[in-house]
Amino acid sequence: MATATTSSMERQAGIWVTVWGVLLIVVGIIAIMQPAVAALSFSLVLAWIFVFAGIVEGIYALQQRGQSGFLWKLLAAVATFALGVIMLTNPIASIATLALVIGAFIFASGISSVMLGWSLRGQAGSAWVLFDGALSILIAVLIAWGWPQSSIAFIGILVGICLISGGMWRIMLGRALRTDAASRSS
Repeated sequence: MATATTSSMERQAGIWVTVWGVLLIVVGIIAIMQPAVAALSFSLVLAWIFVFAGIVEGIYALQQRGQSGFLWKLLAAVATFALGVIMLTNPIASIATLALVIGAFIFASGISSVMLGWSLRGQAGSAWVLFDGALSILIAVLIAWGWPQSSIAFIGILVGICLISGGMWRIMLGRALRTDAASRSS
């Protein structure tokens, strides 16, 4: 009887995970079709996260005021809060900055992949590592070349791709849960 209940719960969980995945894909497609809205939404959500994180850090710092490092904790809280407020008051500049930071990360990742691929040359798969690195560097250069004008489109499309990817793995997980539940109940 416990197995039947577990199978039923797994089947229900699988259905809800699949529904959530489909919704994420739909929102991801909308984000790609409306990258400005997606970029602005992402920037504002991130800004509010910084504001709330700054408040929480500040409360924590005040609770720890008798401990060593109080001033540093308080300064970190103020900086986090200030960053959130700046992002809220300048969302377009926030989007441009996010695009530049992501571009720098992609560039550094590309350099790292090229170096790894070069050190693995002659081994199976090393060409793919080199290709990935070169593609990452090219994407980073395109981001920098179009910056800041392309920032809104870049961030919006990136958010859409992440939502679609997250939706796809949730659909696969939901399918696996439903399949496992069905095999256990039979």
